[in-house]
Amino acid sequence: MDGLGVGLHLVLTDGSPVLPATEVALLTDSQGHFLDNMALAGVRFFFDPRVRRQLVKEIRAQFEAFRRTGFLLDHVSAHKHFHLHPTVLGLIIDIGREYGLKSVRLPLEANGPRALIPWLKLMRRRLDKAGIRHNDRIFGLTDTGRMDESKMVAYVDQLDGGVTEIYCHPASRREITAAMSDYQHIEEYSALLSQRVAAAIKNEDIEMITFRDI
Repeated sequence: MDGLGVGLHLVLTDGSPVLPATEVALLTDSQGHFLDNMALAGVRFFFDPRVRRQLVKEIRAQFEAFRRTGFLLDHVSAHKHFHLHPTVLGLIIDIGREYGLKSVRLPLEANGPRALIPWLKLMRRRLDKAGIRHNDRIFGLTDTGRMDESKMVAYVDQLDGGVTEIYCHPASRREITAAMSDYQHIEEYSALLSQRVAAAIKNEDIEMITFRDI
C-alpha cells in the first residue's frame, strides 16, 4: 500500500450513518438512511441548530472510523460533493484539523454546471484561507459513471499544467449504491489498469501524485 493516497469520502446522503440512527435521527429517514433530498438536508444543516449538533457528531464519527483503519489521511471529499455546502465544509475543516486534515478535493470542472461556480469560488477561498491544500481542477464529473479507457485517455491528453484530479468510481462489481445502478464501475476499474492509459500518461510526461504531495 506504499504510496497509495487514501482519503475519507464523507457520506451524508445516499447512505447510512456510522453512528446508530437513533443518535442522528434528525439526519435520517424512518429507515435509518440519510435523506436523499440534498436541498432539504442542506437547508436544515444551515438553519437548524439541533440538526447541526447531530451533523457534528456524525462527521466526527466518520473521521474516527477512518482513523481506526490506520491509514494516513490523504484528503477528504464528500459523496455527491456535499462538501460544497458551506456548513459541511466548515465542519470538515474544523473537525478535520484534529485528525491531520491537510487536503480537500475541489470539484471544479471547466465545463461543469455554471450554477455551482459561486459555491466553488467560495470553497476555494475558504480552503486557501484555512491553509488546506486542494487540486486546481477535476476531470470526469460530466462523465460520472462512464470513465472508460477512451475517456480516460482523452482527459490525459487535455492536461496542461497545475494539479488535476481525474475522477472516477472504479470497483470490481456493479451497483455499489442505488444511485449508482447504471455506473460502469468495472470498466472504470479496467481503465485505471489499462496499458493504453499508462502509455498516455508517460507520453505526456505527467507526474502522478497524491493530495499530500501538493
